[in-house]
Amino acid sequence: MDVDHGLSPSKLPSRTDAGAALVLQSKGTWWHAGYHLTTAIVGPTILTLPYALRGLGWGLGLALLTAVAAVTFYAYLLMSRVLEHCEMEGRRHIRFRELAADVLGSGWMLYFVVCIQGAINTGVGIGTILLAADCLEIMYSAVIPKGPLKLYHFIIIVTVALILLSQLPSFHSLRHINFASLLLSIGYAILVVVGCINAGHSENAPQKKYSLDSSKSNRSFNAFNSISILASIFGNGILPEIQATVAPPVAGKMLKGLLLCYSVIFVTFYSVAISGYWAFGNEVNSNVLQSLMPDSGLSLAPTWLLGLAVIFILLQLLAIGLVYSQVTYEIMEKNSADVNQGTFSKRNLIPRIILRTLYMIFCAFIAAMLPFFGDIVGVVGAIGFIPLDFILPMLLYNKAIKPPGRSLTFLFNMFIMVVFTGVGIMGAFSTIRKLVLDASQFKLFSNNVVN
Repeated sequence: MDVDHGLSPSKLPSRTDAGAALVLQSKGTWWHAGYHLTTAIVGPTILTLPYALRGLGWGLGLALLTAVAAVTFYAYLLMSRVLEHCEMEGRRHIRFRELAADVLGSGWMLYFVVCIQGAINTGVGIGTILLAADCLEIMYSAVIPKGPLKLYHFIIIVTVALILLSQLPSFHSLRHINFASLLLSIGYAILVVVGCINAGHSENAPQKKYSLDSSKSNRSFNAFNSISILASIFGNGILPEIQATVAPPVAGKMLKGLLLCYSVIFVTFYSVAISGYWAFGNEVNSNVLQSLMPDSGLSLAPTWLLGLAVIFILLQLLAIGLVYSQVTYEIMEKNSADVNQGTFSKRNLIPRIILRTLYMIFCAFIAAMLPFFGDIVGVVGAIGFIPLDFILPMLLYNKAIKPPGRSLTFLFNMFIMVVFTGVGIMGAFSTIRKLVLDASQFKLFSNNVVN
């Protein structure tokens, strides 16, 4: 990795840092960063957006969707500015944990970020394997309704595919896969919107009701649950690692990458949220695809359309699993690889194959053992994404850039931190409550995914 760009070598990642040199290679362009950001944020979780609107109603729901989009764009832009500021001062950071520890001056912050990132990345890795296997099982059941294959067979198939793809050595080497992921996200969003429009005009569609729950307590709980969903959907927690893949000088490039990402967000998030809630109203499922494919009765959209959407989702899940594995791979190779040897040298290739394979096998085992992991991931998302994406960026900006204490920027940052601390607490409470309510459906190594 080229690190000689006018900065003090002592403040840059060490030339013996194999994690930086081999996994977080700084070779990309702003549009590559945009592909990575889009894959990290725009995923099948957008299919929960109509359900989020159900707990808020049309006006408040769309207003909060816009507000959370604006806040996350602002937070990611602040994070990028802090990284650029540190680089100008001779301290180039390519890892979230090291940036937080440097700016906040606390060694424990490094371990806090490592734990939160690790929980998010491993949770997403397990969740993508489980959901991709579920997609395969849906397609298999449609072709062979009473076939002999079980969920764990499909988990093995997905895991083998991810093990092979995981041998791509660096984050930068995923740029073409993540461009395909961007196209896939737009593709299945369009298919879902068409399906919802078709369902909305179908005679078999449920009666459209958009009123909120009559109980004040239930209405409040549903609102906080919806806000938690919105906050989690926009999270990623790996922006510094994505920015690390951009070739220096980085100034201004991440803004372009963010604009590309949020252009895709605008097209996909709003179209799916509005069409799904319009078609099903308060009867919408937590996954709008399940509303289009009810357990009883006819599908409310053409079978070919639903099948193609499931295929697109399956393929994009593989890309998401790869992106969120990069932080883990970087930590592994920082300690296991030799930066003085080639990327594909026997010295580095064999440990890479072994460690990445073992990591994927671990994720697959947890996915097979806990097919209700989605509820657990919900808790991790509320506890993890909120601090990394809504609180730390503002805190880092106030500490590093040091805007005046009475300035609008400083006060606005503090306001966001306070509000989303409350959202995180309420979101964690609501997801834990859902975990408890779903406990009766839980069974280790079950053949059914608990949604």
